[in-house]
Amino acid sequence: MKETKWEREIICCIAPTSAGRDKLHRARSHVWRRQPDAISGMGRGRKWGGLGYVSLSGVFPPSCTMVPPSSEPPQSPVSLLFPPASHPAPASVAPPRQASRDVARRPREGAAGAWLVAKGRSFRERSGGSDAGVPAVATRQMSHFSCEDEALLQSMLRQLLQSVKEKITGAPSVECAEEILLHLEETDENFHNYEFVKYLRQYICSTLGSVIEEETEKCTSAQNQGEGSGYDTLVQHVTKKTQESKEYREMMHSLKNVMMVVVESLINKFEEDQMRNKEMHRKTKKEQHSAYYTDNCSDSDSSFNQSYTFMNQEQLQLLVERLDPAQPKEVRQEAMQTLCSAPPSDVLNCESWSNLRKHLTMSLSDPDSTFSDRILRFYAKTFSSSPLNMTREVYTSLAKHLELYFLSGENCVPTISDGIDITNPEIIRLLKKVRLLNEYQREVPSFWIRHPEKYMEEIVESTLLLLSVKRDQRHLVSPKLLDPVYFLALLDIKAVWFKKWMHANYSRTVVLRLLEKKYKSLINASVQQCVYYFESCESAVDATSRVNVLPQQYRSNNQKTFYSGQELQYIYFVHSLCLLGRLLIYKQGRNLFPVQLENRKDFISLTDLLVLFIRFIYCSPTCPKITLTVHTDDSSNYSPAILATEVLQILCDRTECATECLYSNTVIDALLHPIHNLLNGTEIYINCPETSLIHIADILARIAAVEDGLSLVLYGGNMSSAKKDSLTAAHTIVQFTKKLLDENVSVLSGTEMLPALKGAFIFVCRQMYGTCEGLQVLIPYGLHKSIADAWKKASSLSERIPTPVPGADSISSGNQESQNIMVWEETLLDDLLNFAATPKGLLLLQNTGALNECVTFMFSRFSKKRQVSGCERFSYGVMVTQMAATSPGAVALQRSGFIKALITELWAVLECGRDDLRVTHPSSTPVDPIDRSCQKSFLALVNLLSYPAIYELIGDQEIPNKPEYSLREVPTNVIDVIDRLIILNSEAKIHSLFNYEQSHIFGLRLLSVLCCDLDTLLLLESQYKVSQVLLNAQKENVIETSEGPGNFIIDGISVETNHILVRINLTGGPAERILPQRVLNKGTDPYPWPMFSSYPLPRCYLSEAPKKADFRQDSDLNKLLASLKNPEKQPVWIENCRRQFCKIMKAKPDVISGTILAELIEKFVLHLSENPSECYFSTEEYEADDANVKNESLSSVQQLGIKMTVRYGKYLNLLKDGAENDLCLVLMHCDKFLKQQQTSVQSSLRCLQEGYAGYDWFASSVFLIMSGEREKTLTFLQQFSSLLISAFLWLRRLHVSVHLPIDTAESGIHPIYFCSAHYIEMLLKAELPLVFSAFHMSGFTPSQICQQWLSQCFWNYLDWSEICHYIATCIFLGPDYQIYMSISVFKHLQQDILQHTQTQDLQVFLKEEALHRFRVSDYLEYMESLEATYRPVLLRDMRNIRMQST
Repeated sequence: MKETKWEREIICCIAPTSAGRDKLHRARSHVWRRQPDAISGMGRGRKWGGLGYVSLSGVFPPSCTMVPPSSEPPQSPVSLLFPPASHPAPASVAPPRQASRDVARRPREGAAGAWLVAKGRSFRERSGGSDAGVPAVATRQMSHFSCEDEALLQSMLRQLLQSVKEKITGAPSVECAEEILLHLEETDENFHNYEFVKYLRQYICSTLGSVIEEETEKCTSAQNQGEGSGYDTLVQHVTKKTQESKEYREMMHSLKNVMMVVVESLINKFEEDQMRNKEMHRKTKKEQHSAYYTDNCSDSDSSFNQSYTFMNQEQLQLLVERLDPAQPKEVRQEAMQTLCSAPPSDVLNCESWSNLRKHLTMSLSDPDSTFSDRILRFYAKTFSSSPLNMTREVYTSLAKHLELYFLSGENCVPTISDGIDITNPEIIRLLKKVRLLNEYQREVPSFWIRHPEKYMEEIVESTLLLLSVKRDQRHLVSPKLLDPVYFLALLDIKAVWFKKWMHANYSRTVVLRLLEKKYKSLINASVQQCVYYFESCESAVDATSRVNVLPQQYRSNNQKTFYSGQELQYIYFVHSLCLLGRLLIYKQGRNLFPVQLENRKDFISLTDLLVLFIRFIYCSPTCPKITLTVHTDDSSNYSPAILATEVLQILCDRTECATECLYSNTVIDALLHPIHNLLNGTEIYINCPETSLIHIADILARIAAVEDGLSLVLYGGNMSSAKKDSLTAAHTIVQFTKKLLDENVSVLSGTEMLPALKGAFIFVCRQMYGTCEGLQVLIPYGLHKSIADAWKKASSLSERIPTPVPGADSISSGNQESQNIMVWEETLLDDLLNFAATPKGLLLLQNTGALNECVTFMFSRFSKKRQVSGCERFSYGVMVTQMAATSPGAVALQRSGFIKALITELWAVLECGRDDLRVTHPSSTPVDPIDRSCQKSFLALVNLLSYPAIYELIGDQEIPNKPEYSLREVPTNVIDVIDRLIILNSEAKIHSLFNYEQSHIFGLRLLSVLCCDLDTLLLLESQYKVSQVLLNAQKENVIETSEGPGNFIIDGISVETNHILVRINLTGGPAERILPQRVLNKGTDPYPWPMFSSYPLPRCYLSEAPKKADFRQDSDLNKLLASLKNPEKQPVWIENCRRQFCKIMKAKPDVISGTILAELIEKFVLHLSENPSECYFSTEEYEADDANVKNESLSSVQQLGIKMTVRYGKYLNLLKDGAENDLCLVLMHCDKFLKQQQTSVQSSLRCLQEGYAGYDWFASSVFLIMSGEREKTLTFLQQFSSLLISAFLWLRRLHVSVHLPIDTAESGIHPIYFCSAHYIEMLLKAELPLVFSAFHMSGFTPSQICQQWLSQCFWNYLDWSEICHYIATCIFLGPDYQIYMSISVFKHLQQDILQHTQTQDLQVFLKEEALHRFRVSDYLEYMESLEATYRPVLLRDMRNIRMQST
């Protein structure tokens, strides 16, 4: 059987003898002589320079297209080492890569072959390469090694090598190839089926079997006596002893000698094959020399299909002399032919290379094209097979030749007006040279980092010098001659070479340094070309006010043979635009500006250049898809608008670039210029205005998607949202968008692209109204109504679309139109949906009536895991949380199927496990209360179940409590979750769970978080008696003994239950109650907290009640009390009271408490209510007669709330016996009083069907402040209800109130959410951006947690004294202090918020944890600073809640 070359290379790896090493050397030398580029080159299967005529098809006409030497596809070095069965002769020159004859310097493509040769050498060195020292046993075994054994082993080895072929061929590096072979047993399932492997296994077993058994017996007996330490130690010990044994050494020597015989035999056959191959090669060479090719640029020889002629220094010196231009033509041609047959590395390393390089450079100008083409072919071969330290000299000589060519007056360089005829032989020769130069430019960055920087600098400088060549034409009358850059642009129109040079900092630093110090004229020329093109466009405006497009010939897709001067100018313009666009990405590149142009006094700044790019979008002709050069793709578009847009897009996507380049009013004004004209009705000169405006909208959207850019669009140069009221870019954009939606732009009416244009500008607005500050600017324009109207119109049109009939033509124009309508409808729904990103935007969306449809659309995209938009990094989590904070949002989520899908996914993870999880071993028992696999679902439920959502989803509903539950029965709603995971009050529920403990702990942790919202706690307690269920569970957790009840069983469930029972039965701030921990301690007492199964709670959970103190002797307090008793002029008096209050709060905050606090707020509110200018709401007289409320009743939620309040008041020593009855009367009077100011609404929301859904925590707080005095409390609340602050502190005040617009009242969304929470988010983003980002990353919203804090007046989050300070501060200083207070809390929690964002439990932390160490007085100065900045905007909007109808 005949061996192939790749088999022989691997066989040589295990040739240990000197004879084998000599034969290996001869064999490898022969392979290198035949295929130098395959073994030592960097082949990538591409053709180079003058040889690459396939890719020059766009330059050369069909009549002069070159025929390559062979039509066979190029092969990489690996494919030459491992050829297919047919062994085709390769016919391509590899592209330039670093190369050397040293194996360590081989390219990646030759990694596998290089590894084999290197491993062979390493093996031979280790084995010593001789037979000395071989044991007698090995010799005896060799004597019994027959010819049949040899043939059999050859067959086995060949089979193994054949299997390795594909694996090694695909290896990207030498190291990877070695790793593949070392792990062949792990990766090859047939490894143990190979005959060679079986032979080795049998050989080892027969030789070392007895040794292994003996050592195993020794170790086993030692282990039985207690000396061993396990199975692993046994294996290690036996292995070590076996390797140290005499039998092992003899076996290895014997095996090597056996393989020597096999290898020697195979190499002998290899020698015979080489002799036959040489003879065949001679015949092939003769045929190649005698054959005639139409290729007049490259002769028939190729570095892959010819032999190299090795020459010594004398022969090379003679060759250099014969190539002297002074020699006869025949002598030089013969010498050139010989040079092309020599290895390029030998030529470049010869002593006469410097002289040879001069001769070759001079000979490139030889009039005989065949001779110069042979030189180019030698250059291409050099580029592909030589390292950078050699090829740089070839490159610089070629660049120098081109430089002299353009500077010389003897050469016929065409002028711009003449154009370029690529059928001209002289032009063909010039293009070949530039093409070879450009190919090297594009490939050299991939490997020049491995060489000294001076080599790269030589290449860069020679290139920049060539491109900066300007022929002196002052004495000439003829038109301007073409510069080298025109020819380079023709071949590389998008300046790919420059893009690659600027990619890595290693080369970019050199390029920018040279541009700045020596070759800035190149940048100037590029800017000059862009300016020239723009001026030519402006001058091309004809009578129809349209920009003339390029000539028809230029726009043709046919093969071109001639480029006119106008076309060449445009090609150079595109090249310049791409070059400048890449330059502006980098700071050092931007530092090259401003530049001064020829014949101009003014400078072109960076901003001027960007404005020029922007004007290209709407002031230049539309250039259709064309085939310009050899490198262009037919699908590429070279329209100036598209090219300029791409440059601006790249700058927008890089923060530093955008900040320095685009975030200026000048740039924004340039983008808005055509929009201003359209709004003003001014005539515009835009070719394809729809396309241009879409490009502009895309740039504006990218700018507005970033914080700094958004501030610029919203407020112009003034970044302060509170101080900027003038019209800015945002106003222009939204006005134009509304006109587009109303189809009120005459120039654009009726166009097919109008929907796309509308969508593009709505998307710009979407970047603004998706933020709190942006929505504030856009609200006056009612954009949400315009979008909703457009959606309703599109929806009505889509309803008329007939149902598709099977077999009907699906590509008809009618179907296409209907498809467009449906896409447009979905686009508008998506735009409406993004209003839900902010609290006030959600109110606007609810008022459009499209909330349900938007949520259904969101769920369809959410289920497909689609992104919100191209400018949004996160998913729909924030929107879902925003919606879940409101009643209509929760109902919409329920109807869409979102909640069902969420609970189904939770059940699958919690009870069923993941279906796609490969079961290799049983899953570990979860250590955390919430397993990581369930964490995402847990947080999603926490985000979803705010009190408004809970009330809509479970209000007035009973839990199923079925007698039996099927294991296949999956929960689908919140009631089911409570029934199956929380209230496990029957054996049927427990037995229905696969993972009872884990699932029940999950439910208890969820209950713990839900009960932190006191309204949710009261609802669950009133409907499901949650505390009694938990107490019963604890009773069942007691160990029964003969003497009676024993100790509690301490486990995860009992510990969690104990924590919840304490949490829900104790009210108070961080210093007023003690919550048991959820973790077990080490030691004899793992859980020191006492458990209980009945009330009252153990005393250890109660903190000491605060002691009362009398501060009436304080002078500052006396001044404040005195001013309250004797009010003067109202404005001055109010400010004076506020100043005194702040002074006391900062210095002695503890003074404001108890009866003093009650007296302060009572008198202050009394005087404000008597001042008409301070009364915001009109109220009717109300007689608080107890007889009037005898027939009134309180809900079970209110009754439980009263008990909680009284219990808390007694703990604080504020209430006495009988207070419960007084509080009942207060709440009934309030209910009756406020019902007089309610309106009737038509809504399906449960929260609007009856009275106020929650408990009145503010009225209860006032009751405690007044120490349980019913009359004082009622009087205060009645007076307080006329003030603006009552709308935000007293949530019950505006429930379906007549003081709200009817659409706001019917929405079920309270002003504390769409006003206070909205501004909390806006200020949080401005003041604490890290905290705001943390919320965004967590998928949670500040508005939801603030709504919970504010609705229950910070009960359970702050101590009573701080709650009093919060209420007093808002009453004295204004309603906006409610917002400043919330921002102060976030500032206090900043580090904790950032930490819990990392641990992915931010929601749980904020809801469960009290606000430790927070004091209102500590942050009063900070609140005053916020007031100074934001009060004008905040108070204005708070006062507008009566007119909030949108």
